[in-house]
Amino acid sequence: MKKKILLAIIAITFTLPVFASKEQKLEEVVLETPEIEAPQALSVSEQQSPAEEKSLKEKLQDVYHLEVDKYDKPTYLLENVLTHKFDEDSIWDRTQLWAGYNGDIGLQFTEGGMGSEHTTNHYDINTINVGYDGYLKNNNGDFRIMFNISPYSERNVIQNLFADMYIATNKIPHHRILVGHSRPPVGMEGAYGPFVLPFLARAQISRNFGTVRKLGARISGDYSLLGYDFGVYSSDTYFQEFFPGAEFIGRVDLKPLGKTDGKYGKLLIGGSMDAGHRDNNFCVVGAHIQYEYKRFMANFEWAQANGYNGPLGRSVDTHASGFYTTIGYMLTKKLQILARYDEFDPNREIANNNQREYSVGLNYFIKGQGLRLILNYVFCQNDAAKDSHRIMLGTQILI
Repeated sequence: MKKKILLAIIAITFTLPVFASKEQKLEEVVLETPEIEAPQALSVSEQQSPAEEKSLKEKLQDVYHLEVDKYDKPTYLLENVLTHKFDEDSIWDRTQLWAGYNGDIGLQFTEGGMGSEHTTNHYDINTINVGYDGYLKNNNGDFRIMFNISPYSERNVIQNLFADMYIATNKIPHHRILVGHSRPPVGMEGAYGPFVLPFLARAQISRNFGTVRKLGARISGDYSLLGYDFGVYSSDTYFQEFFPGAEFIGRVDLKPLGKTDGKYGKLLIGGSMDAGHRDNNFCVVGAHIQYEYKRFMANFEWAQANGYNGPLGRSVDTHASGFYTTIGYMLTKKLQILARYDEFDPNREIANNNQREYSVGLNYFIKGQGLRLILNYVFCQNDAAKDSHRIMLGTQILI
């Protein structure tokens, strides 16, 4: 009975219009990863011939039995259902339709009592994405068309609707060349997609300086000891202006343990820069470090801005800075506990205006990132405003 109920829930979920909007051992869990990367090799189920194609009922049963031990990439529950595979004589390998939701029911209260007043910095959380991906044979190239269905009052429908729109090639070994609209690597966490974040909200420097998509061309490289991503973009954001200026965004990562096969864990040490012109010159520099070993992870990121061009627009005359550090541990195969300290100075020329956030969280990975429950508590300590507390219960579903 339990099995039939879950299969029915999955089938109903597949038909809901709101969602139109690999294996790795537990000891090797990676908690975060950049959003843009070369497609992976096909799984065994993806390599089946048309004669071996499973029925819809069998595919839904596979979702019921799905076990995911890898959390650094999104897991799409209905991937086998919504993926179309082409004939052998086609240049196309496959296309995939997918959708994802990430949001929360939040409760905030200040020193004066309950309230909905936003005493924190950009803490709105609601992501509804719908995407269509296509892949050429032999991993030669791919494209993505993705729409953001989430409403946003400060931008019109068209500005907010278009998200990832790009084509890319992986013909050069260890490299990926991408042209179009994508999320560039402004910092470490600022480059991550919403469906692999450890907490519901990003750190404050990521919310202000990064996590914004831009139109341009970029090249990234991935070697055992080194990774990099360099790109030139229009300094416009969300299609609000026609090329107001040029912007360079680059990131370099060193991997000192890259040739040890994970025996001593995985260590990433890197830095990034975002510099350009939009009404005036701006520049953001940052540094980060991340370490993972078996069930444990820890990271640290710092950034300083002499003007910035972030998701809420430009702030060309603001000298801001901040840092955060996160630790996490997998208590079981599915349950993760997290803690974070996050400090942000929105203007270094003004005294006593720092914003500090103390966060703890639990992630329960029912089906990896494909079906995840999230509980976050944040104490927001503000020098220039009332202190506040936030309790957030979130859900993430990828189909």
